[in-house]
Amino acid sequence: MVTIPTAAGAIDHTELGATLMHEHVFIRSPGVFEAWPELWDRDAEVANAVERFRELKAAGIDSIVDLTTIDLGRDAAMVSEVARQVDLNVVMCTGVWRQPPNLFKQMDSDAIADLFVRDIEQGIEGSDVSAGVIKLATQPTVDEENEVMLRAGARAHRRTGVPISTHTDVSTESGLAQQDVFESEGVDLTRVVIGHSGDSEDTSYLSRIMDRGSAIGMDRFGIDRTLNTEGRIETIVRLCEMGYAEGMVLSHDTNCFMDTMPRVSSQEWAPNWHFLHISNDVLPALRERGVSEAQINAMMVENPRRIFSRRDAY
Repeated sequence: MVTIPTAAGAIDHTELGATLMHEHVFIRSPGVFEAWPELWDRDAEVANAVERFRELKAAGIDSIVDLTTIDLGRDAAMVSEVARQVDLNVVMCTGVWRQPPNLFKQMDSDAIADLFVRDIEQGIEGSDVSAGVIKLATQPTVDEENEVMLRAGARAHRRTGVPISTHTDVSTESGLAQQDVFESEGVDLTRVVIGHSGDSEDTSYLSRIMDRGSAIGMDRFGIDRTLNTEGRIETIVRLCEMGYAEGMVLSHDTNCFMDTMPRVSSQEWAPNWHFLHISNDVLPALRERGVSEAQINAMMVENPRRIFSRRDAY
């Protein structure tokens, strides 16, 4: 039995059920709303998130992984307030996205890893919510500063055993470069999800990642301007035909609130970019294309469960 921390308390990894592996609850500019709370309606946004997640649970989803890092305005107390009102598991993260704190540029990988480990072992922001996954990002390529962050995450992973999930740029095939760094740190690549891989239709690139052991995140359903839904579905169908259903996880990379774009604008920009798109549209389309229930269960249930099934340091 492996215990997974969630925003509403610990669960056994077998309780994850159908899981969206790359989502967000609240994405906010760090510090802004703490300084000027009148700029948003906190109670209304919490209530909106509760409503969204009740709809998601009714659509057959049991868990989400919230990959909102400190540089995306992570707030453990607020996410916990939402999670305690819904029958949906929310796993929170430590790590960094594309804009790590400037202070990190003055620190080495070991010192940064210490901070990640604290979030995992002692709780996030002094709360009783611990991180259950390490988020790392590369955009567009692995440069010197980015490598420090990747190595920090790799070392925190090896000290704690929690999985790694990443953000990548498929145009530079940065998922492979991330794997190179992780491998040089002794990371077992089967404990890594290379995220945003679904932005690519190149099955050669995607299969190379999976052949090295990592899962790939087909995790931006609804962001049609990058790649439309049909293109994303076609790639999954082809990979399933090639025998790679056990190497993929699905998600949207969407949110309940994001201050980089007004909600109305985001709905106009990407009308399919919402939490119900996979349940309502993608899974039925995959079935119509011949993807089996066993393959869908692998991508939605078994693969996430396997990724969280080990929590041993090594």
